[in-house]
Amino acid sequence: MTTSPLWVYPESMAQYGTTQLAFPEFRGAARRLVVFNLATFFLYQIAALTGSEFFASIIQGAIFNPVNFLHGAWWQPLTYSFVHPSLMGTFFELLSLWFLVSFLEMERTSEWATGLYASSVLGTAASALLLRLAGVSGSVTLYGCFGGIFGLLIAIGVLFGDREFRLFFVIAIKARYLAAIYALLTLALLFSEQKMYAFAELGGAIAGLLFIWLVPRRGFSFSLSESWYALRNRYYRNKRRRAAKKFEVYMHRQGRTVRFDGQGKYIDEDQEDKKRWN
Repeated sequence: MTTSPLWVYPESMAQYGTTQLAFPEFRGAARRLVVFNLATFFLYQIAALTGSEFFASIIQGAIFNPVNFLHGAWWQPLTYSFVHPSLMGTFFELLSLWFLVSFLEMERTSEWATGLYASSVLGTAASALLLRLAGVSGSVTLYGCFGGIFGLLIAIGVLFGDREFRLFFVIAIKARYLAAIYALLTLALLFSEQKMYAFAELGGAIAGLLFIWLVPRRGFSFSLSESWYALRNRYYRNKRRRAAKKFEVYMHRQGRTVRFDGQGKYIDEDQEDKKRWN
């Protein structure tokens, strides 16, 4: 779609392998994304080799085209990222995707990393659609996951700027500088024939930034579950306090005095006296 992704290797991955250049574990969101992208790559190759109109129509329907999207192809803002025509482009894309998503999974969660990637992919498509709605001449069709990778890289540069990466397994560079270099390259493309694609890719970076600023550290589902448990616990504490007050009134009518604390827990007077004298 645009420039090739910078092939990077997080230094923090080294502690998870036997050698400095050990690959990260192939699991979680990284595995799901890579496997699904590989499956669609081979589907594309089958369509090209066999000339199958059925497979070809599936591929064409998955590529993001703003005109088709405006006419009802609502799935394209997500499906275009799974279309990969070239072998080398696919190799570098998926290798970058594997390393970057694995890094974010270790630092955050699989759900968070997947949400960041999906937001960046959608932001790239939204920028291309904005160009179309603005009446910019030229047709912008998107395929590949460059925008998603750009969003991942920018997020890592902002959140983990001091972490060192290995560019092409050789050059040690901090994450913030790596993200800045990629951003400058994309900005430079705004003055080339690929300016519309570069603009769309910048949309992926902006979407990634919005995601890390707005979405909770451990994802929406975790935050919702925490909020639910907090609400439930608050309800039971209030219920316990009300029951304690009713019990105090009842015992007072029976000629006895009992006390409960602010949480509705019984206060043992004998224990309090022992603590006081000790």
